[in-house]
Amino acid sequence: MTTPPAPAIPPASAPHTGPAARTGPETRAGGGRSGTRRRSELASFLRSRRERITPQDVGLPPGPRRRTPGLRREEVAQLAGVGITWYTWLEQGRPINASVQVLDAIARTLRLDAAEHQHPYRLADVGAPAGARTGEADDADADGMAGQDVRAILDSLDPLPAALVNARSDVLAWNQGYAALLPAVVGAPAERRNSLWVAFSTPRCCNPLRNIEEQAAEHVAILRYRYSQHLGEPGWQDFILRLCAASPFFARQWATHDVAPTRPCDKVFSYPGSGEIATRTTSLDLATRPGVRMLVYVPVDERSRARLGWLREHPEAAAPRHRH
Repeated sequence: MTTPPAPAIPPASAPHTGPAARTGPETRAGGGRSGTRRRSELASFLRSRRERITPQDVGLPPGPRRRTPGLRREEVAQLAGVGITWYTWLEQGRPINASVQVLDAIARTLRLDAAEHQHPYRLADVGAPAGARTGEADDADADGMAGQDVRAILDSLDPLPAALVNARSDVLAWNQGYAALLPAVVGAPAERRNSLWVAFSTPRCCNPLRNIEEQAAEHVAILRYRYSQHLGEPGWQDFILRLCAASPFFARQWATHDVAPTRPCDKVFSYPGSGEIATRTTSLDLATRPGVRMLVYVPVDERSRARLGWLREHPEAAAPRHRH
């Protein structure tokens, strides 16, 4: 099997110009389709979080039989100290203004964790309090030039597998260690050269990522965390729709609306002849390329390190045994 050569890092595209100007004191234009999608995403997110909180969780009596799980809208509004009509409109995705104070009150009522707490700020297009908002900058130029220095760093990390990826996990450049570990990714057509696509769309019998079912919820939550910063962008929308269609498993995870910030992940790979290769991934953001990061896979023990070396010497072991 021939390993595709590590690509040169392509030139940058034009940067994203940002949201459209807002209009009106009580409603906002929301940037056209992008604003509508943000409001729809916010509505779905709030509903999903409301449905997981029971009355007992917030000190309310169970009451009569409920037709839907979780709290009622009027209960959230009461606990957060906002009007029921206003909160209903927010859950319906209407273009109403939401202040930081109100979003904070709703977040506390719905018991959002740190990553979830930031999510409504981005979706409502309001500024969070200082120090409360973190995440990645726009990566519209994620296919741009990272420079010869980044290419040199990638190569110098070899034999540790390393790749340059954007917020959507499109793989932009890689070293030989990465090509040995994930030949299905580097050998894929450009439109499917994405680590999440390979992880979720590859049948179990041929999937080298052995712990995908245990790690899926975390991977998808991190993806949604980044997705909220790119609502309305056709490339993102198309990717999510295609992956949901290709993987019902991914679609079920996506429907949870869980969000989580980027963090190290444990990934276990296995190929015929090599045995299991346990790794820990680390993301290193590029200061000169907002939204682009270097992803490095570090073997967690000497056995995995030795097996990774063996796999580099026997690339044929990573070839699928059959076709679907």
